Amino acid sequence: MRRMRWILVPAALLMAFLWVRPMHADSHWGANYFPNVELTDQDGRKLHFYDDLLKGKIVVIELFFTHCLDICPLETARLVQVQKMLGDRVGKDVFFYSLSIDPKRDSPATLKAYAKRYHAGPGWLFLTGKPEDIELVSKKLGLWQEPDPNDRDGHSAHLMLGNEATGQWMRNSGVDNPRYLAIMIGDWLNSWTSAKKMTSGASYTQAGAIKMDQGKYLFHTHCAACHTIGHGESIGPDLKGVNAIRDPKWLQRIVQAPDLLLAEHDPLATALFVKYKGVRMPNLHLDGEAAQLLIKYMAAQNANLNTGFAGESKQELPR
Repeated sequence: MRRMRWILVPAALLMAFLWVRPMHADSHWGANYFPNVELTDQDGRKLHFYDDLLKGKIVVIELFFTHCLDICPLETARLVQVQKMLGDRVGKDVFFYSLSIDPKRDSPATLKAYAKRYHAGPGWLFLTGKPEDIELVSKKLGLWQEPDPNDRDGHSAHLMLGNEATGQWMRNSGVDNPRYLAIMIGDWLNSWTSAKKMTSGASYTQAGAIKMDQGKYLFHTHCAACHTIGHGESIGPDLKGVNAIRDPKWLQRIVQAPDLLLAEHDPLATALFVKYKGVRMPNLHLDGEAAQLLIKYMAAQNANLNTGFAGESKQELPR
């Protein structure tokens, strides 16, 4: 089974692994390359892939499916963070597209409910279509992978960032640090378009470098898309006090194998799943050492909080 490593990779080194297709005068990656198949969005609208979704646009595209147990929930939550950082540029300067690789189950109504659960904003379309059309689009985008019976995810956790007008395309991890992703997309937008500078405060492109210990890196890349520690509920519960009120063995299991706890009908895991409207905590295949680093980081952050835990119900507190 595929394992997700927790190695910290500097942004400069990450850029060396990005796949970039430069623009060439004699090779335009437009209507002569991309299919114009019909897709359906979460509102039931019929859209053609090239004419309606790509032509003349800057896009961020991912593959996913709503019943995914592993990487999709994190990838979606991460993109929600990126969308918030980009603000109203999404839907105006850049467009987000999530293409389901399970079109038989992912109806427009199912996609709409999924988008609502994760608080996806305007300018982000969740799309389904005929299986053969989804596969063709995936192959053209370079996101398709051979079926692997040992990998229940069925796809790689990558985004394709592209500008159809210039023929430039870049692939990057879809679960990268959201600030890094927003800066990268913003830099591409700034270099490709003449869009006006954002006026609501400082631009995210001015964000400083991220310096993290391993536990902090794990939390911000794996957990912060859905959880806070002492700052209220998000897509998932606030993790304030979690180390104090949860059994250490249960906490270790929920970090490493939340899907197995649900499959075993663990009462607390089931109650949390229901309370947070069916949003699945993904199994990220962290090993024991990584899980302990993450748990220790949460404990240290909780120790720094000035508020106590008295009076809080175990059933109501987060996983």
